[in-house]
Amino acid sequence: MIKTNISDHNPKVKKEMKIYIKILLILTITLTHIGCENRLDTEPEQSLTSENAFDTPEKVINILIGTYAQAGQGASYGGQLYTIAELLANDLELKWNGTFTDPGEFNNKVINTNNTFVANLWLNGYDISNQANIVLDNLDVFDNLDRRNSVEGQAKFLRAVTYFDLLRFFSKHNNNSINNGELGVPIVREPVIQLEDVTYPSRNTIGEVYDFIINDLEDAIVLLPETNGVFASSLAAKSLLARIYLQIGNYERARDLSNEVIQSGQYILTENLDDTYNNDDNSTEDIFAWQVTDSDGTNSMNTFWATDRFGGRPGNPDISIEGAFFRIFDDVNDARGGYFYIDSETGSGIASYKWIFGNANIPFIRLAEMYLIRAESNFILNTTIGETPLNDVNTVRNRSNAFALTDVTYVDIILERLRELSFEGHKLHDFKRLEISIGELAFDDNRLVLPIPQREMNINPNLRQNDGY
Repeated sequence: MIKTNISDHNPKVKKEMKIYIKILLILTITLTHIGCENRLDTEPEQSLTSENAFDTPEKVINILIGTYAQAGQGASYGGQLYTIAELLANDLELKWNGTFTDPGEFNNKVINTNNTFVANLWLNGYDISNQANIVLDNLDVFDNLDRRNSVEGQAKFLRAVTYFDLLRFFSKHNNNSINNGELGVPIVREPVIQLEDVTYPSRNTIGEVYDFIINDLEDAIVLLPETNGVFASSLAAKSLLARIYLQIGNYERARDLSNEVIQSGQYILTENLDDTYNNDDNSTEDIFAWQVTDSDGTNSMNTFWATDRFGGRPGNPDISIEGAFFRIFDDVNDARGGYFYIDSETGSGIASYKWIFGNANIPFIRLAEMYLIRAESNFILNTTIGETPLNDVNTVRNRSNAFALTDVTYVDIILERLRELSFEGHKLHDFKRLEISIGELAFDDNRLVLPIPQREMNINPNLRQNDGY
């Protein structure tokens, strides 16, 4: 029986997720507002209606769990989202060895509007949003207030997750709200269940989308319990909101939220890197991770970043680590600088140990990131809320056996982010907010923003393409 908070350290939760993922077989035939052409040709034979699919709490919860599974697909948080970010941010630290054309376009910073990775990221993002909207539109079936609150909070968390990344990839940077009035992405609040529900919205402004995301997360913080097993909790919502505020330069809120998460005492750094990555279950520092099982969920990071010995494609890893990357390390004893391997059988390029198990969970928000957000925010504000920036940086360094710093500069903090969060999708967004060039490209170059997929432009006359495409 599913608990009020869906799962509170329930050992059966992954099995339940495998069962409930079957809802996706139904949900994938529902229409998003800008679905591809063949979705608009005929009405699906199994169209969902509120009368036959949303009339009990259990059915709505099934859809919610299906939303988690949708977010964990390879097109989004199952790995391709991180890979897109890392290749776009690549400045000789990585080498693309793969044969797929589309990822190579990110590495070359020349992206076709028909790029399938881009199209799938967009479509999957709006599939996630639509399923969350279905959940939010059917909360009246819940008699138990705690249960309803938890479901509502999780749906809003998932909706905020996807809108934040859609915005970061498909819109300009927004440091200190400088581009609030520029084009963001369309906000869709109403669920699309049948053909007649399809609309053709224009793009909201960046400021409007950030307000939408922040409102969802503020609600989620109030609605969710502090702990919720592998599902979204109030601390996960606070952590994501801290990341968002850091991205837009609101250091006070980023500092305070990250401090609340750290001081909650619910998470501790793992003792070593092997305990941090490639886990079947969440580690002690995973505030939120995308769940992968033998039969459900996707870890495409393994596909692109591992050698064939660990489930990657034959030969070199599709993405190998180049010598330029290792220049950021200042201590030969730092375990993060040695967390790599070369396949002895193939003599392949250098690969990261972070992504070697195809059935492992994908960490999304880790406690180490919260220490670094608090350190950076305190440094900028010249405060010591929770702890000094020096001590926070050294806490992260200590886990990797790097020597303790005696003082800390802003550059030290950013370098620590690069060391700790490498290959987890952060560098692109960090360089944009810090206004650091990527190779010869300025941080605000149009080539570092993804194009609106061409098939979406063809269907929706109200969409406007990004500059440069």
